[in-house]
Amino acid sequence: MITYEYPLSERIRTLLRLEDLFERSQHFIARSDPQDHHVALLTLFEILEVSSRADLKSDVLQELERQKQVLLSFRNNPEISEDALTGVLSDIEQASAALFAMTGKIGQYLREDEWLMSIKQRTGIPGGACEFDLPSYHFWLHRSAEERIGQLAAWTSPLYPVRDGTAIILRILRESGKPQALNAQNGNFQQMLGGKTAAMVRVRLDASEPCVPEISANKYVLNIRFLSQIPEEPKSKTADWDIGFELTFCNL
Repeated sequence: MITYEYPLSERIRTLLRLEDLFERSQHFIARSDPQDHHVALLTLFEILEVSSRADLKSDVLQELERQKQVLLSFRNNPEISEDALTGVLSDIEQASAALFAMTGKIGQYLREDEWLMSIKQRTGIPGGACEFDLPSYHFWLHRSAEERIGQLAAWTSPLYPVRDGTAIILRILRESGKPQALNAQNGNFQQMLGGKTAAMVRVRLDASEPCVPEISANKYVLNIRFLSQIPEEPKSKTADWDIGFELTFCNL
Protein backbone atom coordinates (compact mmCIF):
# COMPACT_ATOMS: atom_id res chain seq x y z
CA MET A 1 0.00 0.00 0.00
CA ILE A 2 1.06 3.58 -0.69
CA THR A 3 -0.19 6.36 1.59
CA TYR A 4 -0.75 9.87 0.25
CA GLU A 5 -1.22 12.61 2.85
CA TYR A 6 -2.88 15.92 2.03
CA PRO A 7 -2.67 18.70 4.66
CA LEU A 8 -5.68 21.00 4.97
CA SER A 9 -3.87 23.80 6.80
CA GLU A 10 -0.61 25.66 6.39
CA ARG A 11 0.50 24.57 9.86
CA ILE A 12 0.21 20.86 9.08
CA ARG A 13 1.84 21.45 5.69
CA THR A 14 4.87 22.92 7.48
CA LEU A 15 5.06 20.02 9.95
CA LEU A 16 4.92 17.44 7.15
CA ARG A 17 7.70 19.23 5.29
CA LEU A 18 9.85 19.27 8.43
CA GLU A 19 9.22 15.57 9.06
CA ASP A 20 10.28 14.73 5.50
CA LEU A 21 13.41 16.87 5.74
CA PHE A 22 14.52 15.47 9.11
CA GLU A 23 14.08 11.90 7.83
CA ARG A 24 16.16 12.72 4.74
CA SER A 25 18.78 14.41 6.90
CA GLN A 26 19.10 11.39 9.20
CA HIS A 27 19.40 9.05 6.23
CA PHE A 28 22.24 10.94 4.53
CA ILE A 29 24.17 11.85 7.68
CA ALA A 30 24.41 8.14 8.55
CA ARG A 31 26.15 7.40 5.24
CA SER A 32 29.85 7.96 4.57
CA ASP A 33 30.22 9.15 0.98
CA PRO A 34 31.05 12.87 0.49
CA GLN A 35 28.13 13.23 -1.94
CA ASP A 36 25.76 11.89 0.71
CA HIS A 37 27.06 14.47 3.16
CA HIS A 38 26.65 17.19 0.54
CA VAL A 39 22.95 16.25 0.33
CA ALA A 40 22.76 16.16 4.15
CA LEU A 41 24.08 19.73 4.31
CA LEU A 42 21.67 20.94 1.61
CA THR A 43 18.87 19.31 3.60
CA LEU A 44 20.00 21.13 6.75
CA PHE A 45 19.70 24.42 4.85
CA GLU A 46 16.17 23.44 3.81
CA ILE A 47 15.27 22.65 7.43
CA LEU A 48 16.61 26.07 8.41
CA GLU A 49 14.41 27.78 5.81
CA VAL A 50 11.23 25.87 6.69
CA SER A 51 11.69 26.28 10.45
CA SER A 52 12.40 30.01 10.20
CA ARG A 53 8.68 30.82 10.56
CA ALA A 54 8.50 33.18 13.52
CA ASP A 55 5.59 31.36 15.18
CA LEU A 56 6.69 27.75 14.57
CA LYS A 57 8.11 27.16 18.05
CA SER A 58 5.09 28.66 19.82
CA ASP A 59 2.70 26.76 17.52
CA VAL A 60 4.34 23.45 18.34
CA LEU A 61 4.46 24.22 22.07
CA GLN A 62 0.81 25.26 22.16
CA GLU A 63 -0.29 22.15 20.29
CA LEU A 64 1.73 19.89 22.58
CA GLU A 65 0.16 21.54 25.64
CA ARG A 66 -3.32 21.19 24.13
CA GLN A 67 -2.76 17.50 23.41
CA LYS A 68 -1.39 17.02 26.92
CA GLN A 69 -4.59 18.41 28.44
CA VAL A 70 -6.73 16.23 26.17
CA LEU A 71 -4.77 13.12 27.13
CA LEU A 72 -4.89 13.94 30.84
CA SER A 73 -8.69 13.85 30.61
CA PHE A 74 -8.39 10.16 29.68
CA ARG A 75 -6.80 9.26 33.02
CA ASN A 76 -8.57 6.36 34.77
CA ASN A 77 -10.57 5.55 31.63
CA PRO A 78 -10.88 1.73 31.58
CA GLU A 79 -10.80 1.73 27.77
CA ILE A 80 -7.42 3.48 27.67
CA SER A 81 -4.11 1.78 28.42
CA GLU A 82 -2.54 3.67 31.32
CA ASP A 83 0.96 2.58 30.26
CA ALA A 84 0.47 3.85 26.70
CA LEU A 85 -1.05 7.10 28.00
CA THR A 86 1.81 7.65 30.45
CA GLY A 87 4.32 7.01 27.66
CA VAL A 88 2.79 9.61 25.33
CA LEU A 89 2.48 12.17 28.13
CA SER A 90 6.14 11.62 29.02
CA ASP A 91 7.14 12.14 25.37
CA ILE A 92 5.14 15.37 25.24
CA GLU A 93 6.70 16.71 28.45
CA GLN A 94 10.22 15.92 27.27
CA ALA A 95 9.64 17.50 23.86
CA SER A 96 8.08 20.61 25.44
CA ALA A 97 10.94 21.02 27.90
CA ALA A 98 13.49 20.75 25.09
CA LEU A 99 11.62 23.32 22.99
CA PHE A 100 11.38 25.71 25.97
CA ALA A 101 15.14 25.39 26.39
CA MET A 102 15.76 26.60 22.83
CA THR A 103 16.66 30.26 23.02
CA GLY A 104 16.47 32.85 20.28
CA LYS A 105 15.41 32.25 16.71
CA ILE A 106 15.41 28.64 15.55
CA GLY A 107 18.74 27.86 13.87
CA GLN A 108 20.30 31.22 14.72
CA TYR A 109 23.62 29.49 15.54
CA LEU A 110 23.73 28.31 11.91
CA ARG A 111 23.04 31.78 10.53
CA GLU A 112 25.93 33.12 12.59
CA ASP A 113 28.36 30.64 11.01
CA GLU A 114 29.85 32.60 8.09
CA TRP A 115 31.37 29.51 6.48
CA LEU A 116 28.05 27.63 6.42
CA MET A 117 26.18 30.67 5.16
CA SER A 118 28.71 31.14 2.34
CA ILE A 119 27.99 27.55 1.26
CA LYS A 120 24.23 28.09 1.59
CA GLN A 121 24.46 31.17 -0.62
CA ARG A 122 26.45 29.36 -3.32
CA THR A 123 24.28 26.23 -3.29
CA GLY A 124 21.31 28.41 -4.20
CA ILE A 125 23.00 28.82 -7.60
CA PRO A 126 22.85 25.85 -10.03
CA GLY A 127 26.29 24.25 -9.89
CA GLY A 128 27.44 26.93 -7.48
CA ALA A 129 29.21 24.56 -5.08
CA CYS A 130 31.96 23.51 -7.48
CA GLU A 131 35.45 23.19 -6.01
CA PHE A 132 36.65 26.39 -7.74
CA ASP A 133 33.75 28.31 -6.12
CA LEU A 134 34.15 26.86 -2.64
CA PRO A 135 37.66 25.41 -2.15
CA SER A 136 37.25 25.27 1.64
CA TYR A 137 34.07 23.22 1.21
CA HIS A 138 35.90 20.96 -1.26
CA PHE A 139 38.54 20.50 1.44
CA TRP A 140 35.86 19.67 4.03
CA LEU A 141 34.33 17.02 1.75
CA HIS A 142 37.75 15.33 1.69
CA ARG A 143 37.97 15.08 5.47
CA SER A 144 37.34 11.68 7.03
CA ALA A 145 33.75 10.41 7.03
CA GLU A 146 33.81 10.28 10.85
CA GLU A 147 34.79 13.94 11.08
CA ARG A 148 32.09 15.03 8.63
CA ILE A 149 29.45 12.92 10.40
CA GLY A 150 30.40 14.47 13.74
CA GLN A 151 30.11 18.00 12.40
CA LEU A 152 26.84 17.34 10.59
CA ALA A 153 25.40 15.88 13.79
CA ALA A 154 26.61 18.88 15.79
CA TRP A 155 24.97 21.29 13.33
CA THR A 156 21.71 19.34 13.16
CA SER A 157 21.12 18.04 16.70
CA PRO A 158 20.20 21.44 18.24
CA LEU A 159 17.17 21.37 15.93
CA TYR A 160 15.98 17.99 17.22
CA PRO A 161 13.50 19.47 19.72
CA VAL A 162 11.60 20.80 16.69
CA ARG A 163 11.84 17.37 15.05
CA ASP A 164 10.60 15.56 18.17
CA GLY A 165 7.71 17.95 18.82
CA THR A 166 6.67 17.69 15.18
CA ALA A 167 6.83 13.89 15.29
CA ILE A 168 4.54 13.70 18.35
CA ILE A 169 1.92 16.01 16.84
CA LEU A 170 1.89 14.13 13.53
CA ARG A 171 1.70 10.77 15.31
CA ILE A 172 -1.35 11.89 17.29
CA LEU A 173 -2.86 13.37 14.12
CA ARG A 174 -2.42 10.17 12.10
CA GLU A 175 -3.85 8.01 14.88
CA SER A 176 -6.93 10.23 15.25
CA GLY A 177 -8.80 8.99 12.18
CA LYS A 178 -10.55 5.78 11.21
CA PRO A 179 -9.98 4.55 7.64
CA GLN A 180 -12.98 3.94 5.37
CA ALA A 181 -12.91 1.58 2.40
CA LEU A 182 -14.31 3.47 -0.60
CA ASN A 183 -14.52 3.29 -4.37
CA ALA A 184 -13.82 5.95 -6.99
CA GLN A 185 -15.96 5.34 -10.07
CA ASN A 186 -14.06 6.05 -13.26
CA GLY A 187 -11.29 7.58 -11.19
CA ASN A 188 -13.42 10.26 -9.52
CA PHE A 189 -14.60 10.60 -5.93
CA GLN A 190 -16.50 13.38 -4.18
CA GLN A 191 -17.72 13.60 -0.60
CA MET A 192 -19.70 16.42 0.99
CA LEU A 193 -18.15 17.25 4.35
CA GLY A 194 -21.27 18.57 6.01
CA GLY A 195 -19.38 20.68 8.51
CA LYS A 196 -16.85 17.96 9.30
CA THR A 197 -13.46 19.53 10.05
CA ALA A 198 -10.13 17.87 9.38
CA ALA A 199 -6.48 18.86 9.50
CA MET A 200 -5.31 16.21 7.06
CA VAL A 201 -6.67 13.65 4.62
CA ARG A 202 -4.95 10.30 4.08
CA VAL A 203 -5.52 8.19 0.99
CA ARG A 204 -4.15 4.63 0.83
CA LEU A 205 -3.88 2.81 -2.48
CA ASP A 206 -2.66 -0.60 -3.49
CA ALA A 207 0.84 -0.11 -4.91
CA SER A 208 -0.18 -2.04 -8.02
CA GLU A 209 -2.75 0.61 -8.98
CA PRO A 210 -1.14 2.69 -11.79
CA CYS A 211 -2.54 6.02 -10.60
CA VAL A 212 -2.03 8.80 -8.05
CA PRO A 213 -4.66 10.88 -6.22
CA GLU A 214 -5.08 14.58 -6.93
CA ILE A 215 -6.81 15.95 -3.84
CA SER A 216 -8.62 19.23 -3.32
CA ALA A 217 -10.80 20.17 -0.38
CA ASN A 218 -12.52 23.02 1.40
CA LYS A 219 -14.92 23.13 4.35
CA TYR A 220 -17.78 21.94 2.17
CA VAL A 221 -16.50 19.20 -0.13
CA LEU A 222 -13.62 16.80 -0.75
CA ASN A 223 -12.70 15.93 -4.33
CA ILE A 224 -10.26 13.22 -5.35
CA ARG A 225 -9.29 12.64 -8.97
CA PHE A 226 -7.05 9.65 -9.66
CA LEU A 227 -4.59 10.41 -12.46
CA SER A 228 -3.35 7.58 -14.65
CA GLN A 229 0.35 6.71 -14.38
CA ILE A 230 0.37 4.30 -17.32
CA PRO A 231 3.60 5.15 -19.22
CA GLU A 232 2.03 5.54 -22.67
CA GLU A 233 -0.77 7.81 -21.41
CA PRO A 234 -0.55 11.53 -20.47
CA LYS A 235 0.01 12.03 -16.74
CA SER A 236 -2.91 14.45 -16.54
CA LYS A 237 -5.47 11.89 -17.76
CA THR A 238 -8.07 10.76 -15.23
CA ALA A 239 -8.05 7.00 -14.71
CA ASP A 240 -10.97 5.47 -16.60
CA TRP A 241 -11.53 2.54 -14.27
CA ASP A 242 -12.97 2.04 -10.77
CA ILE A 243 -10.41 2.36 -7.98
CA GLY A 244 -10.72 1.00 -4.47
CA PHE A 245 -8.96 3.02 -1.79
CA GLU A 246 -8.89 3.86 1.92
CA LEU A 247 -9.79 7.35 3.08
CA THR A 248 -9.01 8.74 6.53
CA PHE A 249 -9.93 12.14 7.93
CA CYS A 250 -7.44 13.16 10.63
CA ASN A 251 -7.88 15.95 13.15
CA LEU A 252 -6.22 17.26 16.28
